[in-house]
This record gives sequence, structure tokens and C-alpha cells, in this order.
Amino acid sequence: MIGLISATAAGAAARDRLAAAWPERTRVYDGSVPDAVRRAFGECEQLVCFLATGAVVRLLAPLLGDKASDPGVVCVDEAGRFAVSLVGGHAGGANELAVEVGELLGAKPVVTTATDAVGVPGLDTLGLPVEGDVAGVTRALLDGEPVVLEAEVAWPLPPLKVANKGADEGAYVIRLTDRAVERPAEREVVLRPPSLVVGVGASKDAPVEEVLDLVQGALRDAGLSAGSVAELATVDAKAGEPGIVGAAERLGVPVVTYGAEELALVQVPNPSDAPLAAVGTPSVAEAAALVRGGELLVPKRKSERADGRPAMATCAVVRRPARGRLAVVGLGPGARDLLTPRAKAELRRASVLVGLDQYVDQIRDLLRPGTRILESGLGAEEERARTAVAEARRGQAVALIGSGDAGVYAMASPALAEASDDIDVVGVPGVTAALAAGAILGAPLGHDHVSISLSDLHTPWEVIERRVRAAAEADIVVTFYNPRSRGRDWQLPKALAILAGHREPTTPVGVVRNASRPDESSRLTTLQALDPATVDMMTVVTVGNTATRQIAGRMVTPRGYRWQEEPK
Repeated sequence: MIGLISATAAGAAARDRLAAAWPERTRVYDGSVPDAVRRAFGECEQLVCFLATGAVVRLLAPLLGDKASDPGVVCVDEAGRFAVSLVGGHAGGANELAVEVGELLGAKPVVTTATDAVGVPGLDTLGLPVEGDVAGVTRALLDGEPVVLEAEVAWPLPPLKVANKGADEGAYVIRLTDRAVERPAEREVVLRPPSLVVGVGASKDAPVEEVLDLVQGALRDAGLSAGSVAELATVDAKAGEPGIVGAAERLGVPVVTYGAEELALVQVPNPSDAPLAAVGTPSVAEAAALVRGGELLVPKRKSERADGRPAMATCAVVRRPARGRLAVVGLGPGARDLLTPRAKAELRRASVLVGLDQYVDQIRDLLRPGTRILESGLGAEEERARTAVAEARRGQAVALIGSGDAGVYAMASPALAEASDDIDVVGVPGVTAALAAGAILGAPLGHDHVSISLSDLHTPWEVIERRVRAAAEADIVVTFYNPRSRGRDWQLPKALAILAGHREPTTPVGVVRNASRPDESSRLTTLQALDPATVDMMTVVTVGNTATRQIAGRMVTPRGYRWQEEPK
């Protein structure tokens, strides 16, 4: 919940705008301002104070405790010009909240956290438990001092300005491990990836303490950290078993369950008749831990009871391999303001960027320091797709970029054809050239439309021609991609001739080159008047249907609303 506090009429007006926009996220605190701040600080995860920063600092000072648990606080000035992240920038989410508030109120977000200011990921923002000298190692990253990444477990991370080799004497170290570390060394930070899965079996009404002691003991004896446990896994029949559920709550992890039929198919070293009779699978603990693959670190072990009675719980521990992450990102038609916020976030999240060199140049300034860039020239699409997938399989966070929408005549298709279910794949949509051109021309895509590439490098011309004829006969608006190049100068005239057999010579045609870029150009012409020689590979050509008209210099395809047909 976000607490909203204001002291003036102007502040109340801005406060009410946030409350109206976020009714489920916010709570307005009225009354005296000091009392409102105290109550909100104790009851909310975040605060937005429409007050001077000095006043808020004085009010918060006696309330501050631990930056890991204090609410994030954002201040908005009286004029609504700035949204200042004041307290809890990372742990309290104030930096992100300042950006959100700024977008909603038209205020400029002010974020002074050093890592955010220079584009370096904060070690406490990686989504992993972190221990050790966070401030010292972060300062070293900011100052460009030697920092070594010791990755004992492969895990997708955002770019960090580090060396991937053994630590030199006195170097700062980021250690990525699921092993137990009693105390991080001086100048060392330990990151805990959620790489461990604990499979658990339990008899009915097994005590929480017995299950918890068993799991903690297994981890301790194997030299593993409870901070890297991702989940407790078990059979569906035990989904509500209080001992398992309670142990998971104490560990702060979810319970994940699988059907007995699925677990029965998992090869395990220690099958047993007891669970087979009870729940229909010869293994629960080992099978549930291994069902999604991984390395068995702790084979099945049973709990021990002081009274000598039979054990009521079993567990096994598996280290799952890191799943790399491939984001296939559409950059849009070229203009920076048509690059989506989601695309920007994925670019900054990636530690490896793969793309065509000219597209990399478009967004190079958005990448975090330390991003590894793998760029290549025209004609290497399949090689780029293979490279991106291979990097993801190595556990990296990868962004594969393409213009427009990555799924439209771009990189998503070859990448997904190469990828399998051993990596996570995220698609990030972008504004296509057809959409950008349509917005420039007017509303040519107001009814059914189709995009057809005239390049026969990967598709036989006979197939392309058949598709053009189908669109012509169906009276569908057509946008031609890749209409003409130096080596392909006859396809566009041929396609236009096919359309001319079904449409009037005066059918509107829109021609847009470099849509949304600085050298953008566009013109409206007709099917009869279009000169194919004026078109190149940077152009999209949109041919209207029989209903398309030029209205006030714009190309419009009517949607067919009934009111448009009614006499006035």
C-alpha cells in the first residue's frame, strides 16, 4: 500500500490524482501532517509526500530504522515539477515509484542513487539475497576498481563491470554461490541464486519441526545455503500437508507439487514400495526434486526422531541448472520515442546483446556499462539467432534485437526455431514499419489488411505471387515490405500489375520511406501513377482496397460503420 500525505490545496489536488489513478494501491492519510506521516510510515510499504523534502526529512528522522525494511518515500514539490526518491531507493522501491509518479503527474523523477545515476545495477536490486560488503563492492564498481565475479553457479545476471577470473590479492569479489558461507570475506559480496530444489515427502500430520529440521540438516551437512532454496517440491497428494506447508513458510519458499504419474516416470536411485502404496509413485522426495532435471546433491534421507519412532519425513536436494533468458526485442521503426518502455528495460537487463550492427548503433547508449555486444552485418540472421540461443544456454541474460516488431520479418522466427525448452524466451513487441507508415499516411489499415514481403531470397516467387493474387481477389489492403532493391527490380511492378487487375487505376497508394526516422519521406499517389523506380528497400508501399479514399490529403480505408452510409 502507498500512503499519500499532503498539506496544501495544490498538494491535495495532485494527491487525489494519484488516488484516482491507483485506487487499489493507495490510501489517503488526512489530519495533521506529522501524525499522518507517522501512521503511514508504520502501515504502508511506500509513501508519497506532497511536501518539501526538508520537512519530510525532519518528520522521518526519528522513524528510520533499517534501509532493508523501511518504506520507500517519494516527495513531490508544491508545483508538481519533481518526484524525488528520498528514502529506500532500492529496497523500498522509491526509485521506481518516483518514475511512476512522474509519468502520472508529468513531474521529472529525481533519482540520486549512485548506481542508478551511472547505469550500474545495484547489487541489492538483482532479485537475489545478498550478503557482505555491499557498499564497498558497489563503490568499487562505481570507481572502476578491479572487481572479480566468481560464479560457482551459472545464473543470468544483468551486465556487471567485472572480470570472470580468480580473485587477485586485495581485489573486490562478487561471489555467486549456493554453498554455505559462514561469513563473507573482506571486500566480498555473496549473491545467492535460487538454484536448489528440496524434494520432500511426509506422512500424514508430520510435525513442521520434523520436516524443517530434516531440510535444514540436509542442507547444512551438504554445505549448502538455505538462502538458495527456490522451492519445496512434493506430490500433489501432499499439497496441503501442514508439516510441508509450514516448513516452506518458515523457509520463505513456495510449495510446488507434481502428479504421482509424472513422478513415477522419474528415474531415482532410491525407490521405495512405501510411497508407491501410499500415493502411487515409488519416489516422492527424489522424484519431486529431479522431475525438472538437475544434479542430485543430497540423495533421499529420512528424519530422525528422538523417541525412536519411525521417521515421518524424507527429503532430497537437487541443484537445477540455470535457465538462461533470451529476450527477443523489437526496436520499432527507428524513432527513440517509439521504442517501448518494456524494450528499454530488456536492453538494460541483458548482459549480452546480439544484433545487426546498424540496429545496435541505434540503442548503444541505452545499454548498461559492461554489456557484451555481439554484432554482425546484413545477411547473418541465422548466425545471430544461433549465437543468441547459445549464449542463453550458457546461462546468460540475452537480448536479440530486430527492427519493428521482432516477430514480423525479423529475428523471433529463426531464434525460436533454434531454441528449445531449456531456456526462457520472452518476446517484446515493437511498432512495425507498416503501422508507422500507416500513421503517417492517415488510416489506410482501417479494415482488413495484409503484409507481404516481395523478397524472394527465402520464399519462391511463385508462392509470393500466389499470395498477392489472393489478396487482390479478396479486396484486402496490402502493405509491401522489401518492395525493391538493386538486384530485385521486377517484383514490385509484377505485384502492382496483379492488383491492377482487380482495382481501379485511381486506387490510393501510400509510399513511406524511413518511417519515423530523421530522413522520413512520404507521398500519396495512385496505383496507375506509382513509379516503382522511386521505391527501395527502406520503403513500405501500402495499396488500398476498392473502398480506400484520399480525404484531405490522407489515405483512409473506411471501417464500414453503418452511420457512415446513412444520408445526412
